[in-house]
Amino acid sequence: MTATHIEQMIEDPDGRTQAVLVHVGESPLAWLHARGHLSERHYLAGDMLRRDWEKAGLSARVTMRWNAAPHSANSGGGASDPTLAQLSARNRFDRAIEAAGPGLADILWRVACAGEGLVAAEKALGWPSRAGKLVLTLALDRVAGWYRVS
Repeated sequence: MTATHIEQMIEDPDGRTQAVLVHVGESPLAWLHARGHLSERHYLAGDMLRRDWEKAGLSARVTMRWNAAPHSANSGGGASDPTLAQLSARNRFDRAIEAAGPGLADILWRVACAGEGLVAAEKALGWPSRAGKLVLTLALDRVAGWYRVS
């Protein structure tokens, strides 16, 4: 593992957990955390929000889904049912965004979920330079409380 990569555990859509190397430059939250601009608590809360956003299928798809037909009611369903997992993730994501509150959720979504850098997010929102880090930290603090990250 190099200084530009961190090891992270991810869960694929089938619920399998695996370790992957993540390039720090690809994640604005990881970049900020690696340079001491975000606490571990804030980083973990932002990463949980991003995972719920991805698991809920809220990001734009760039390919077609080639999955087989949906499972029948006799196939076990339950917690491993992708639809139930997506709905649960969507509910968690919506509640976390509500916890961040109006005015804070915009930059939180842009940086944690959409992968925009702080400078780009500030420009898109019409904010002054350096305002984004403070607002992002406030939003992450609220989301960390909602996810019960200590």
